[in-house]
Amino acid sequence: MHEMSLCESILQVLEQSAADRGFARVRTVWLEIGQLSAVEPEAMRFGFEVVTRGSLAEGARLEIVELPGQAWCMQCAKTVRVQQRFHACPDCGGRQLQVTGGEEMRIKELEVD
Repeated sequence: MHEMSLCESILQVLEQSAADRGFARVRTVWLEIGQLSAVEPEAMRFGFEVVTRGSLAEGARLEIVELPGQAWCMQCAKTVRVQQRFHACPDCGGRQLQVTGGEEMRIKELEVD
């Protein structure tokens, strides 16, 4: 479950941001997760709750914003939405797709005290 190590990294970012910006508590974290990122949102919620115990983010809400997968189809020359890697283009059925979005994971916003 790599989500646990991702949550540990998120906590490190939160702690560094608190040191840099002078806040003492994190109330809410908005996290963008791409549909093609191989990150399971429910596992992230569980891992976040476990990892943040006893920290400045203990009890914080984790709001996950899921981003759709996108790819450039070389056959129909346009950007299309994709549900999974290696699927055919939903418009033309072509298989020459280059992923252009939906692989990312980033902290979008924080609510802090």
